[in-house]
Amino acid sequence: MSKFTDYIGDQFGNPRGFVGKVCCVIMNIINNAMYRNTVALLEVSKDDNVLDIGYGNGYLLKCIYKKAKSNLYGIDISEDMKIQATKRNKSAMKDGKLFLEIGDCCDLKYEDDFFGAVTSINTVYFWGDTVKGLSEIHRVLKAGAPFYNVVYTKEWLDKLSYTEKGFKKYEPEQLIEFGKEAGFANVEVREIVKGKSFVVIYTK
Repeated sequence: MSKFTDYIGDQFGNPRGFVGKVCCVIMNIINNAMYRNTVALLEVSKDDNVLDIGYGNGYLLKCIYKKAKSNLYGIDISEDMKIQATKRNKSAMKDGKLFLEIGDCCDLKYEDDFFGAVTSINTVYFWGDTVKGLSEIHRVLKAGAPFYNVVYTKEWLDKLSYTEKGFKKYEPEQLIEFGKEAGFANVEVREIVKGKSFVVIYTK
Protein backbone atom coordinates (compact mmCIF):
# COMPACT_ATOMS: atom_id res chain seq x y z
CA MET A 1 0.00 0.00 0.00
CA SER A 2 2.90 2.36 0.75
CA LYS A 3 4.28 2.00 -2.78
CA PHE A 4 0.82 2.70 -4.21
CA THR A 5 0.33 5.87 -2.14
CA ASP A 6 3.85 7.01 -3.06
CA TYR A 7 2.97 6.47 -6.73
CA ILE A 8 -0.24 8.50 -6.43
CA GLY A 9 1.61 11.30 -4.64
CA ASP A 10 4.19 11.33 -7.45
CA GLN A 11 1.40 11.54 -10.04
CA PHE A 12 -0.04 14.61 -8.34
CA GLY A 13 3.39 16.22 -8.54
CA ASN A 14 4.06 15.17 -12.16
CA PRO A 15 0.90 13.86 -13.89
CA ARG A 16 1.55 11.54 -16.81
CA GLY A 17 -0.18 8.77 -18.71
CA PHE A 18 -3.71 7.58 -18.02
CA VAL A 19 -3.32 7.75 -14.23
CA GLY A 20 -2.06 11.31 -14.54
CA LYS A 21 -5.16 12.28 -16.50
CA VAL A 22 -7.38 10.75 -13.82
CA CYS A 23 -5.46 12.50 -11.05
CA CYS A 24 -5.94 15.86 -12.78
CA VAL A 25 -9.69 15.31 -13.10
CA ILE A 26 -9.80 14.50 -9.39
CA MET A 27 -7.82 17.68 -8.67
CA ASN A 28 -10.26 19.73 -10.75
CA ILE A 29 -13.06 18.48 -8.50
CA ILE A 30 -11.46 18.68 -5.06
CA ASN A 31 -9.74 22.00 -5.80
CA ASN A 32 -12.89 23.72 -7.05
CA ALA A 33 -12.99 26.29 -4.23
CA MET A 34 -9.39 27.16 -4.99
CA TYR A 35 -10.10 27.75 -8.69
CA ARG A 36 -13.17 29.87 -7.98
CA ASN A 37 -11.32 31.97 -5.41
CA THR A 38 -8.37 32.56 -7.71
CA VAL A 39 -10.49 33.61 -10.67
CA ALA A 40 -12.51 35.94 -8.44
CA LEU A 41 -9.32 37.62 -7.20
CA LEU A 42 -7.84 38.11 -10.66
CA GLU A 43 -8.18 41.62 -12.06
CA VAL A 44 -6.71 41.44 -15.55
CA SER A 45 -7.71 42.58 -19.02
CA LYS A 46 -7.50 41.04 -22.48
CA ASP A 47 -4.19 42.82 -23.03
CA ASP A 48 -2.54 41.39 -19.92
CA ASN A 49 -0.17 38.43 -19.87
CA VAL A 50 -1.09 35.87 -17.20
CA LEU A 51 1.16 32.98 -16.17
CA ASP A 52 -0.12 29.79 -14.52
CA ILE A 53 2.56 27.66 -12.89
CA GLY A 54 1.78 23.94 -13.03
CA TYR A 55 -1.16 24.31 -15.41
CA GLY A 56 -1.97 20.58 -15.40
CA ASN A 57 -4.85 19.86 -17.77
CA GLY A 58 -5.51 23.58 -18.28
CA TYR A 59 -8.65 23.86 -16.17
CA LEU A 60 -7.69 27.14 -14.46
CA LEU A 61 -6.40 28.66 -17.70
CA LYS A 62 -9.78 28.03 -19.34
CA CYS A 63 -11.55 29.72 -16.40
CA ILE A 64 -9.25 32.74 -16.67
CA TYR A 65 -9.80 33.01 -20.41
CA LYS A 66 -13.55 32.84 -19.99
CA LYS A 67 -13.39 35.76 -17.57
CA ALA A 68 -10.81 38.08 -19.13
CA LYS A 69 -9.61 36.80 -22.55
CA SER A 70 -6.06 37.53 -21.39
CA ASN A 71 -2.89 36.20 -23.03
CA LEU A 72 -2.43 32.83 -21.33
CA TYR A 73 1.03 31.52 -20.51
CA GLY A 74 1.79 28.35 -18.61
CA ILE A 75 4.73 26.30 -17.41
CA ASP A 76 4.54 22.66 -16.33
CA ILE A 77 6.94 19.74 -16.06
CA SER A 78 4.61 17.25 -17.76
CA GLU A 79 4.55 16.86 -21.54
CA ASP A 80 1.31 14.87 -21.23
CA MET A 81 -0.35 17.77 -19.45
CA LYS A 82 0.74 20.21 -22.15
CA ILE A 83 -1.19 18.10 -24.63
CA GLN A 84 -4.24 17.96 -22.37
CA ALA A 85 -4.15 21.69 -21.56
CA THR A 86 -3.86 22.60 -25.24
CA LYS A 87 -6.92 20.48 -26.08
CA ARG A 88 -8.90 22.06 -23.23
CA ASN A 89 -8.03 25.62 -24.30
CA LYS A 90 -8.88 25.46 -27.99
CA SER A 91 -10.55 28.89 -27.97
CA ALA A 92 -7.47 30.64 -26.61
CA MET A 93 -5.26 28.70 -29.01
CA LYS A 94 -7.48 29.63 -31.97
CA ASP A 95 -7.28 33.28 -30.90
CA GLY A 96 -3.48 33.10 -30.75
CA LYS A 97 -3.47 33.70 -26.99
CA LEU A 98 -2.20 30.40 -25.56
CA PHE A 99 1.50 29.87 -24.88
CA LEU A 100 2.36 26.73 -22.94
CA GLU A 101 5.86 25.61 -22.02
CA ILE A 102 7.55 22.62 -20.41
CA GLY A 103 9.94 23.74 -17.70
CA ASP A 104 10.71 24.66 -14.11
CA CYS A 105 9.39 27.71 -12.24
CA CYS A 106 12.85 28.08 -10.65
CA ASP A 107 14.23 28.91 -14.11
CA LEU A 108 11.68 30.94 -16.03
CA LYS A 109 12.53 31.92 -19.61
CA TYR A 110 10.32 35.02 -19.70
CA GLU A 111 11.42 38.66 -19.80
CA ASP A 112 11.53 40.85 -16.71
CA ASP A 113 8.31 42.73 -15.85
CA PHE A 114 6.27 40.71 -18.36
CA PHE A 115 3.20 39.46 -16.48
CA GLY A 116 0.19 41.27 -15.08
CA ALA A 117 -0.52 38.32 -12.77
CA VAL A 118 0.86 34.88 -11.92
CA THR A 119 -1.13 31.99 -10.44
CA SER A 120 -0.24 28.64 -8.92
CA ILE A 121 -2.56 26.10 -7.34
CA ASN A 122 -0.99 23.32 -5.28
CA THR A 123 2.45 23.32 -6.91
CA VAL A 124 4.73 24.94 -4.32
CA TYR A 125 5.01 21.60 -2.51
CA PHE A 126 7.13 20.30 -5.40
CA TRP A 127 9.46 23.23 -6.13
CA GLY A 128 13.14 22.42 -5.87
CA ASP A 129 13.96 25.77 -4.23
CA THR A 130 11.03 27.78 -2.89
CA VAL A 131 12.82 31.11 -2.51
CA LYS A 132 14.43 30.81 -5.94
CA GLY A 133 11.04 30.05 -7.50
CA LEU A 134 9.48 33.07 -5.80
CA SER A 135 12.42 35.22 -6.88
CA GLU A 136 11.89 34.19 -10.50
CA ILE A 137 8.20 34.98 -10.25
CA HIS A 138 9.05 38.36 -8.71
CA ARG A 139 11.38 39.07 -11.63
CA VAL A 140 8.82 38.37 -14.36
CA LEU A 141 5.95 40.26 -12.69
CA LYS A 142 5.23 43.89 -13.50
CA ALA A 143 5.53 46.40 -10.66
CA GLY A 144 2.41 46.22 -8.51
CA ALA A 145 1.29 42.91 -10.03
CA PRO A 146 0.24 39.93 -7.87
CA PHE A 147 1.21 36.30 -7.57
CA TYR A 148 -1.59 34.13 -6.15
CA ASN A 149 -0.07 31.08 -4.47
CA VAL A 150 -2.95 28.79 -3.49
CA VAL A 151 -2.23 25.87 -1.17
CA TYR A 152 -3.65 23.40 1.30
CA THR A 153 -2.76 23.79 4.96
CA LYS A 154 -0.09 21.56 6.48
CA GLU A 155 -2.76 20.32 8.87
CA TRP A 156 -4.94 19.11 6.00
CA LEU A 157 -2.10 17.60 3.97
CA ASP A 158 -0.93 15.64 7.01
CA LYS A 159 -4.25 13.78 6.93
CA LEU A 160 -3.59 12.44 3.42
CA SER A 161 -1.45 9.32 3.15
CA TYR A 162 -0.12 10.10 -0.33
CA THR A 163 1.50 13.36 0.89
CA GLU A 164 3.87 11.59 3.27
CA LYS A 165 6.68 11.57 0.68
CA GLY A 166 7.55 14.15 -1.97
CA PHE A 167 5.42 16.98 -0.53
CA LYS A 168 6.90 20.03 1.18
CA LYS A 169 4.24 21.30 3.58
CA TYR A 170 4.18 24.92 4.69
CA GLU A 171 2.68 27.07 7.39
CA PRO A 172 1.48 30.51 6.19
CA GLU A 173 4.25 32.22 8.17
CA GLN A 174 6.90 30.29 6.23
CA LEU A 175 5.48 31.30 2.86
CA ILE A 176 5.28 34.92 4.01
CA GLU A 177 8.94 34.89 5.03
CA PHE A 178 10.01 33.25 1.76
CA GLY A 179 8.16 35.98 -0.16
CA LYS A 180 9.99 38.71 1.71
CA GLU A 181 13.30 36.99 1.01
CA ALA A 182 12.39 36.91 -2.68
CA GLY A 183 11.82 40.67 -2.72
CA PHE A 184 8.05 41.05 -2.64
CA ALA A 185 6.95 44.39 -1.20
CA ASN A 186 3.67 43.09 0.22
CA VAL A 187 2.57 39.61 1.27
CA GLU A 188 -0.96 38.83 2.44
CA VAL A 189 -2.67 35.59 3.46
CA ARG A 190 -6.39 34.96 2.95
CA GLU A 191 -8.30 31.91 4.07
CA ILE A 192 -10.25 29.96 1.45
CA VAL A 193 -11.70 27.05 3.42
CA LYS A 194 -11.18 27.23 7.18
CA GLY A 195 -8.51 24.82 8.35
CA LYS A 196 -8.07 23.45 4.83
CA SER A 197 -6.82 25.94 2.26
CA PHE A 198 -5.55 29.49 1.84
CA VAL A 199 -4.01 31.85 -0.71
CA VAL A 200 -0.82 33.82 -0.23
CA ILE A 201 -0.95 37.01 -2.29
CA TYR A 202 2.51 38.31 -3.14
CA THR A 203 2.57 41.79 -4.67
CA LYS A 204 5.67 43.18 -6.38
